Amino acid sequence: MAAREDLYSQILPRRLRHKRSGSVKCGSNLDMLLSMGFPRPRALKALASTGGRNVQAACDWLFSRVDDPFLDDPWPREFVLYLRPSGPLQNQLSHFWQQSRDKCGKNKAHNIFPHITLCQFFMCADHKIEALCEVLQTTVQQWRGRFPSLLPLELYTSSNFIGLFVEEHVADLLKQFAADFGTEAARKAEVHVEPHKKQLHVTLAYNFASDHLASLEKLAKGIEVKLGCDWLAVLFSRDIRFANHETLRVMYPYIPQNEDELELVMGDFVFMSPSGQSNATEGWVYGTSLASGLSGLLPENYVGLADESDTWVFHGSSRERGMFDGPVDSRHPDTSPGDTPAVSLICHPVQQVLRISGNHTRQPKRLFFVCRHGERMDVVFGRHWLSLCSDSKGQYVRSNLNMPLTLPLWGGQRDYDMDAPVTVFGCMQARLVGEALSEGNTVIDFVYCSPALRCVQTAQSILKGMQQESKLKIRVEPGLFEWTKWVSGSSLPAWIPPADLAATHFSVDTTYRPLIPISKLTVSESYESYMSRSHQVTKEILSDCKNSGNNVLIVAHASSLEACTRQLQGFVPRSAKDFIQVVRKIPYLGLCSCEEQGDSGQWQMVDPPILPLTHGPNHIFDWRETLLHV
Repeated sequence: MAAREDLYSQILPRRLRHKRSGSVKCGSNLDMLLSMGFPRPRALKALASTGGRNVQAACDWLFSRVDDPFLDDPWPREFVLYLRPSGPLQNQLSHFWQQSRDKCGKNKAHNIFPHITLCQFFMCADHKIEALCEVLQTTVQQWRGRFPSLLPLELYTSSNFIGLFVEEHVADLLKQFAADFGTEAARKAEVHVEPHKKQLHVTLAYNFASDHLASLEKLAKGIEVKLGCDWLAVLFSRDIRFANHETLRVMYPYIPQNEDELELVMGDFVFMSPSGQSNATEGWVYGTSLASGLSGLLPENYVGLADESDTWVFHGSSRERGMFDGPVDSRHPDTSPGDTPAVSLICHPVQQVLRISGNHTRQPKRLFFVCRHGERMDVVFGRHWLSLCSDSKGQYVRSNLNMPLTLPLWGGQRDYDMDAPVTVFGCMQARLVGEALSEGNTVIDFVYCSPALRCVQTAQSILKGMQQESKLKIRVEPGLFEWTKWVSGSSLPAWIPPADLAATHFSVDTTYRPLIPISKLTVSESYESYMSRSHQVTKEILSDCKNSGNNVLIVAHASSLEACTRQLQGFVPRSAKDFIQVVRKIPYLGLCSCEEQGDSGQWQMVDPPILPLTHGPNHIFDWRETLLHV
């Protein structure tokens, strides 16, 4: 306890330790948590720790930390204000990030995404975070029209540092913007913000091996710094207790064998202090779980190094009615034709865009969604699930409420062992997603799906939830099937032909001619071939639909959310090892959405129009944290 008080005295200002009251404006999310019986400090801490996304995320955070011994301690969070690039320049920087990792290994720059630092880390109490959000909104609006049309960047290299520096006259403007933000933050949120005093820059690489300088410099010279870019002013926060800890990613689950050990869950992160390992024996480390807040010993080979920013909270990932999230167009009531503001609000009050470049069109934007199928029978009931629902005569008999009442074409005509259907819950999950899309007035013009039965069933159930099964026909596209390396056996599944699916009352387009026929698929294809196939078929789908409708839904596999979107955004494919780690994080009915950026052919990920779906052991799926991590 004494050690804890000593830490308080170092990091917690007196006015935060003793002034516990204050104006709170977290709106309905806070009200809802209070009505559920959560104490105000816990409710505020949960909203702060989840970026204020929604009540469900806050509840999940609270329930996962019921045994956290520090749950009720009044820790403030540490915040920082960055400029983050988006658009074509961001794509090039992400490409550089990936190439530099692949060719030269990880360096210190990889711990954080590409950014320009506008201030030092500062602390803000939970009940003042909403005021901090309003400060950023106000400051951005006050600076509307005061930035130049281009943010000039110049490449600089030294023996252990490579970066893009902002030219001094523009850097002075950005520093004044940060100073104005700090002045308002002190007045309205009672926080001290110290603007960044050093030269403003985007760090590309630092603290790397000297023999990598030439390769990194060559890659950096390939970045076209004059490309159009929207610079987003964003606030991130982190748990102050772990600011100087090493961030580890859980690679394998672990069940504790002794009381002093920490349970490891896939997808979680562990914070480890290099100076706090005195009680750990060889092969073990002592760390604290991000998800549960609990500490203990864990096997060292069950975790791996992660980027520091992987555990930061982004305050601005939720949309609000009346806000807009892209280039100027007729949907934005505060923008008149011909007016392209230099600074404009794009999302939550915490995320603002400084529009410092680029020519933007006013054409309506197209969207496409990629969704994983629902819960599958062989995963729930095991590889030999068929034996559980076959009687002595070979007839299908349901032996569990989560098994469907009937299966199409049962009786020797189907290879269900290779092509498992979804469970009852799988259909319910999909209908729930469809209902949410309908309630949000999301329009779907075309539906494509993998030939796997589980994908066809999921697409059908989504359409039922949207009440569109009689209006939209599913186009079964073999090119959307998952990486064939994951198929067991020496041949591909014997999928039900579209005509037979239609005969069993599936809403399938029997006139559709596949872009990649089944005969072109090969067993055990290479990773490069799978990524190329997925990218190509997605491009052709979007091209074919371009003049006939705006929004496309693809229902396929967990891997499809990555394979169908990554290269479309201008990113290079990850390594196969990193790809597999991403795929493991995508739950049933995980959904992501991409938006077309004008007529450039470039696409960018945006927030899906519905909330994520959590069921059973599935974690909450956040497309930004999973699919934009490079």
